[in-house]
Amino acid sequence: MKILLIDDHVLIREALQGIFKELRPDTTVLEAENCGQAVRLAEEHADLEVILLDLNLPDGDGFHLLADLRKLYPAVSIIVLSASNDRNNVIRALDLGAVGFIPKSAHRAVMLSGLQLVLSGGIYIPPEILARDELPFSPASKQFATDRSRICPRELGLTERQVEVLALMMEGKSNKVICRVLEVSESTVKNHVAAIFKALRVTNRTEAVMAIVRHGWHLRPAAE
Repeated sequence: MKILLIDDHVLIREALQGIFKELRPDTTVLEAENCGQAVRLAEEHADLEVILLDLNLPDGDGFHLLADLRKLYPAVSIIVLSASNDRNNVIRALDLGAVGFIPKSAHRAVMLSGLQLVLSGGIYIPPEILARDELPFSPASKQFATDRSRICPRELGLTERQVEVLALMMEGKSNKVICRVLEVSESTVKNHVAAIFKALRVTNRTEAVMAIVRHGWHLRPAAE
């Protein structure tokens, strides 16, 4: 596995190298301390699998770099590393296609479990963000919120195809990519996405991802 660490602090990069080597001893680690180096390395290494991105870089905005990398390299898993776990930053990062958000203040064990989850195809969101999550459940849906850990996708009315769409959404795939993977029209995918939002009682992809994490669902596209 080949990964790219983007952080301007050498000690952080060294620590993360150790964590990745612990997870995957055969990992090749590339390092960039700013946006310019990151873009160049990403261009030079087409076999990148994971990018770990600090949001605070000396020569550019981390969110802008995240958006650019997500657009250019849709198959690469991008994990955000930040000194702040502000809820708005987490949501913005997920909206831009990150598959994980790990606070720099997290303990080594938390970083290990978060990275392991992402490498296995999941999405990592800081537990404290989920704990204070305020998705728009109506008063009438309190029982749903209380029993959500015991609910499976089928019980919410999701079809097998909608679960496949949801699994691809969890990977940060756009509607256009999903329609190519599942070999259906984009309008069909849009209809499935609308049905998913309705079933989960959410209004966008980020809220859908957070709902999936809270339910504890482990989704995989059928193609996998």
